[in-house]
Amino acid sequence: MADLIEIKGIKSFGFHGVFESENIKGQDFFVDVLLELDLTRASVTDDVTDTVNYAEITDLVVEEITGERVALIEKLAGRIATRIKVVFPQVATVSVTVHKPQAPVSAQVKDISVTITR
Repeated sequence: MADLIEIKGIKSFGFHGVFESENIKGQDFFVDVLLELDLTRASVTDDVTDTVNYAEITDLVVEEITGERVALIEKLAGRIATRIKVVFPQVATVSVTVHKPQAPVSAQVKDISVTITR
């Protein structure tokens, strides 16, 4: 299947991390979602019910970022991917990348991210 929907840079504030300071101060997280699904019908009907609603996907991602704290962005990415697959069963494959640009590491980095595919 070659049909894809991509949503990049969903931004929200969360309190995820291994260190106590991350749980107190929080930080911005950015999420990219890549969805593989059959868009044949939507490309003909021009009807949103024949695809996935981008607003609902972004709302779901924000709910997970702002929701229950996790230590690892691996867990956050997995939780988002699993929830997308449950809520939108027409999605054949989902890839979720969680970016944590302010991760507390000893070197200066532009970004740290984890990608999970389900």
